[in-house]
Amino acid sequence: MKIGIDARNLVPKLSGIGRYVSETSRHLIELGHEVVLYLPEPEWSREYIPASAVKRVSMFRGALPRIVWGNTVLPRLVIADRCDIFWGPAHRLPLLGWMGIPQVLTLHDLVWYHAAQTMRARGWIGERAFMKQSIKRADRIVAVSSATRSDVSELYPWTVGKIDVVYPGLTPLARAPDPDALAKFAIDRPFVLFVGTLEPRKNLSNLLKAFALLPEAVGSQFLLIIAGGQGWGRDDLVSEIGKLGLTSRVRLTGFISDPELATLYQTARFLAMPSQYEGFGLPLIEANAAGIPTLTSNVSSMPEVGGEAALLIDPRSVESISFGMAQLMTDEALYIRLSCAAKANAARFSWKKSAVELSEVFARTCN
Repeated sequence: MKIGIDARNLVPKLSGIGRYVSETSRHLIELGHEVVLYLPEPEWSREYIPASAVKRVSMFRGALPRIVWGNTVLPRLVIADRCDIFWGPAHRLPLLGWMGIPQVLTLHDLVWYHAAQTMRARGWIGERAFMKQSIKRADRIVAVSSATRSDVSELYPWTVGKIDVVYPGLTPLARAPDPDALAKFAIDRPFVLFVGTLEPRKNLSNLLKAFALLPEAVGSQFLLIIAGGQGWGRDDLVSEIGKLGLTSRVRLTGFISDPELATLYQTARFLAMPSQYEGFGLPLIEANAAGIPTLTSNVSSMPEVGGEAALLIDPRSVESISFGMAQLMTDEALYIRLSCAAKANAARFSWKKSAVELSEVFARTCN
C-alpha cells in the first residue's frame, strides 16, 4: 500500500522517536510498501531518509509554523499523493480538514500526564492540546508497550477497543567501534553508563546522588559516563556534579556518534537508566545487545522492556538506586546471571517484526 508518514521527527538531530520513524519507514519499504515522508523543513541528516522513500519537504521552520504545516499543508499533500493510509508516528494527526483515508496514530508515552513536572511548558501544552484530539481522529492506535497501552486505556477508556501494541525494534550499532573513544572521554577505569537526552525525566539528579552515596571502596573504582545531548532543565549539571564531589569521577560526553556509542556499550559494566517514566526505553535493549545488563526503574514500561536482564530499583529513592549500583558492581553471581540474559532479551525486539506487525495494523484499518 501507499503509506503517508508525518516525518517531522527527522528534522532535528536524531532522537529515539526519530530513529523509530527512520527504521520503521525503511522496513516498511523492504516489505514492499510505498512510503511518502512529509517533513515541515529539511531533515538534519540525509542518512536517516530511506533511499526508496518519496520525500515531500516544506519550509515551515520552528514550533508554531510546524503546527500550521501539520494542519494545513500536510493533509493537502497527502490528498494530492493519493495515499492509501496515513500514519502519525509520534502523537499527532492533522486535526483540520478531511483526508478521506484511514489514519493510524502511534503513542510512545503519556509523559505529559504521568510526569508533567519533567516537561517544558511548551511541550506539555502541545501534548495536552493535541494528543486527545488526535486519538479521537485515529481509526487505530498503536502503543509501543503494554505499559503505554494501559496508560492510554486508563486515561481514555473509550480507546480500549482500538489499541494495538507493536514494540519498536533494535538498531544494531553495526559500524566499527571507535578505538579512540575511551581516550577521548578520559575513561581510565571500569564505568557505569547512562545514555539519553539530559532532561528531568531521566532522573540524573538522583543517579548522581546515588553514585556519590556508594561506599568509597566501591565507588572509587568506577566512573559514571553520561552520554547524551543537552535537553532542558539540566544547565546546572556541572555544578551539581561539583557539589557532590564527583568532578573527577563523572564524564559528560555530549552528543556522540554511533561508533562512539558502540564502544561505550561494549565496554561499560552496565547501563543505568533510573528514569521517572518511559514509554519504552531504547537504551535498555541497545545495552543488552552489547551483552551488558541494565539497572532500571520498577515503573511504567521499564520492567517490561528490561526483562530478565534488568535489576529493578525505585527511581524515587536515592538509596535504592545506590544499592542497585553497588550490587551490579560487586555481586559477580548476579552480574553474570543478568549478563547471560542480555542478548536473549534484546533479541525479542526487531525492526522487521515491528514493521510486519504495523503492516498488519494498517491492513486491518483499511479493511
